[in-house]
Amino acid sequence: MTASSTPGNRLKKSHKLSIAGVTVVAAAAVSLSLVPGNASADAEAKKVSASVSTAPAAWNIANGSGQASAVTESLTNQSTIADRVAEIHAKQDSAPSTATATAKAKADAKEKAAAKKKAAAKKRAAEKSKASRSADRKPAYANNLNGWIKEALSIMKKEKIPGTYEGLHRNIIRESSGNPRAINNWDINAKNGVPSIGLLQVIKPTFDTYHVKGTPHSQYHPVANIVAAANYAADRYGTIDNVDSAY
Repeated sequence: MTASSTPGNRLKKSHKLSIAGVTVVAAAAVSLSLVPGNASADAEAKKVSASVSTAPAAWNIANGSGQASAVTESLTNQSTIADRVAEIHAKQDSAPSTATATAKAKADAKEKAAAKKKAAAKKRAAEKSKASRSADRKPAYANNLNGWIKEALSIMKKEKIPGTYEGLHRNIIRESSGNPRAINNWDINAKNGVPSIGLLQVIKPTFDTYHVKGTPHSQYHPVANIVAAANYAADRYGTIDNVDSAY
């Protein structure tokens, strides 16, 4: 008698189906356990393996249709677990991307801050250079009558005070002979305690009233004296050029 004819060794159709179902689920469990780098996925795979170990008892029922239903249910459960494992992997895979994005954002912010700092430094350097060039372009006036008149005319132009070199020079020579320390101690002003002082012989009340901001507040300063006197003459006579005598 051959082995296939031995009653105890013959496999029924329902037995074959049960074995096939176990094999499929076991294979699925093994495939999940081989997914690398995920402890959660490994744990899920162990659960599947445990369910496989009890599968034969669950499937060992009277008829083939019942076994087919059991296989189908197990496969459905397996599919659900596989989806969960895939979801876990997807979350873990996205973590490095999030970290990379955060690192990139920090790097970009640092780069922008450095660029802003560099731009500010460049702006300060440009302003400093501009100021230096402006100082270099400032005219240098001689420390004599010619230089004083020219500097006074430059200030008068900015302040819109009328007057010419000729008008200033003529009146200066008449009033002080070009001496910025000249002082009149004998006229009526001197008797009143306010002597005429400087190149254009200006008394203190007049100098204080017509002093031009930006010039030294001193009657003896040649440029300040000229500009204040020209400002007073412009107010009273229209321009210093119209003055030909004591004023």
